[in-house]
Amino acid sequence: MLALRKLAAGEERLALIEVPEPALRPGHVILDVAAAGICGTDVHIMHDEYRSDPPVTLGHEVAGTIAALGAGVVGLQVDQRVVTETYFSTCGTCEHCRTGRPNLCAERRSIGSFEDGGFASRLLVPATIIHPLPDGLGFPEAALVEPLACVVRGLLELNDVRAGDRVVITGPGPIGLLALQVAKAAGARVVMLGTAADAARLELAERLGADGVLTVEAADSLGAAVADALAGPADVAIECSGAEPAAGVLLRLVKKAGRYVQVGLYGTPIRLDMDQVCYKELRVSGSFATAPSSWYRALALAGSGAVSLAAIVGATFPLEAWERAFEAVAERTPGKVMFVP
Repeated sequence: MLALRKLAAGEERLALIEVPEPALRPGHVILDVAAAGICGTDVHIMHDEYRSDPPVTLGHEVAGTIAALGAGVVGLQVDQRVVTETYFSTCGTCEHCRTGRPNLCAERRSIGSFEDGGFASRLLVPATIIHPLPDGLGFPEAALVEPLACVVRGLLELNDVRAGDRVVITGPGPIGLLALQVAKAAGARVVMLGTAADAARLELAERLGADGVLTVEAADSLGAAVADALAGPADVAIECSGAEPAAGVLLRLVKKAGRYVQVGLYGTPIRLDMDQVCYKELRVSGSFATAPSSWYRALALAGSGAVSLAAIVGATFPLEAWERAFEAVAERTPGKVMFVP
């Protein structure tokens, strides 16, 4: 089968090559991949800005159907429509694993970075990380359950964004647009910030219910404009862009005693005026990937229609057009760019 792989350490080093289909193991399932989203992490891996163990097939935002069940697998069926969590293995015994935070396990091996991922027609994963899809949630929007679970982790499980909160978000890419919808579903008022190059993405944010969309180029009046759209200063600032200037903007915009939440990854060290954390007595937190609990909540939000994943699906490509697909991501194509193997 064809697979898009990181062949070796170094800048880019990606290639679409023929590889053997995965061999079935006890306790595992093989999926026929129906859709796989290109995450910012995949871009970071391409540029050697995120840890991986090449040669490895990229792709961790995956939905598909079960093609085969390994020995000992119960509760699942061949041809069942599913999504998969990303942790192929963890140690299972460290403090983080035993307290429900396997994302922090030092021995964690995730698909798409340390184990072969979903940028291929078939994928092997442990049966324990499979979730059946709700009725009515089809492909390729189901591949967005993984980034939705990441947003659930950052906004709801770690920071309890709730009704009445005034929220400002930077980065109207897929993660930012999901954060917008999750915050709105929680009852918050939300303003989305982007750059002038994000015009199409900001239009999508407006259609998804943003109470205001603004560009950061209007720096002189940005604070007043955000406060006007939110009917007050921002209680919560959520950085989803992974762009250094955005973090600085949010530290200026969030109110005293407010909350700053880092969701986007930068891929390189950045400079910030951290004195603002002290002067404003901010509560600063980060979130990384997901916990198992995040997936159940994400599937409930998507299945109920409280969050529209279909609205976030952008351009789709076959694996053979992988270079054009990564270009579409770089060009800030609205919505999530997907492979449909």
